Amino acid sequence: MNNTAMIQSTADEIAIRLQAYIQDSQEAFSANTIKAIQNDSKSFSAWCVERGLSSLPADPATLQAYVDWAAEKYKPATVKRHLFSIAHIHRAAQLPDPTKENKVRLAVKRMNRTKGTRQKQANGLTMLDVERILARVDGNLRDVREVAMVLVARDLLARSSELVALNVADIRFSEDGSGTVLIRKSKTDQEGQGAERWISPVTVKALKTWLRQALINQGAVFQSLTKGENVKHGTRLSTTDVYRSFQRLADVAGLEGISGHSCRVGMAQDLTANGAELGAIMQAGRWKSPAMPARYSERQAAGRGAVAQLYGKRGDRSQPGLIDSTK
Repeated sequence: MNNTAMIQSTADEIAIRLQAYIQDSQEAFSANTIKAIQNDSKSFSAWCVERGLSSLPADPATLQAYVDWAAEKYKPATVKRHLFSIAHIHRAAQLPDPTKENKVRLAVKRMNRTKGTRQKQANGLTMLDVERILARVDGNLRDVREVAMVLVARDLLARSSELVALNVADIRFSEDGSGTVLIRKSKTDQEGQGAERWISPVTVKALKTWLRQALINQGAVFQSLTKGENVKHGTRLSTTDVYRSFQRLADVAGLEGISGHSCRVGMAQDLTANGAELGAIMQAGRWKSPAMPARYSERQAAGRGAVAQLYGKRGDRSQPGLIDSTK
């Protein structure tokens, strides 16, 4: 067999392995994860094609060059996500993972030292921000829906994907005016064990108002509206719709830097400012690692730190033992 035939045979084998993996992994990953892997892999493949390089299998030297190139174009977190996707595809094709090679690891370290690893964080929608929003909305059906979305998302510390997945059947209203919501599946609960979370009477009131005015008694809790504000019964909002809704309310209230995660961030910040411990916040937001909730609420946590407590015990903010230089 000549070299060309061997290469063709190898390419065919890789294609067969990938197809088998696709079949075996049906429903094993979220739609967002699959989409990210596909997009990242296409980006890397296109880069390789332009330079006459192989993307599958990828040589470590090729991947090293890609990291150096991508570091100038993307944020470090995006480059690392690309590497995760490239590694995933190689494992799916039963090929050695080139991202584990020292050349690639050194390229990532070089990127981290040059660019830093701190990510820009979306602003949180805190309780004060919600009050600003409530003072400025007009009360039309779109406002009613989106206010309910914000309040539910905050109480549940819900990701956008969790918010749009809620069904009417997942909600239980209590006699004291509060309620509970069953989050059937989340990013950290892909097997769907579910998590029951509490929502406040204020949130229940907003949610009931939306469901009553929208004439929704089954299916998705948050459904689409026409431009004339008629409910498209049987529809379900997308995560992009959530971002647009939050952005619209933020614009009305004069807030900036809002994303689909802003309710989750804002509640984590409010809980920290109210004295909640990190473990309790992790449980409320279904985080497996303390890294993200700690990052979201680091400013509030700083205000409760040892230095802040020192000043707080004195009942003022002056430097202890120093003479006021303004006198």
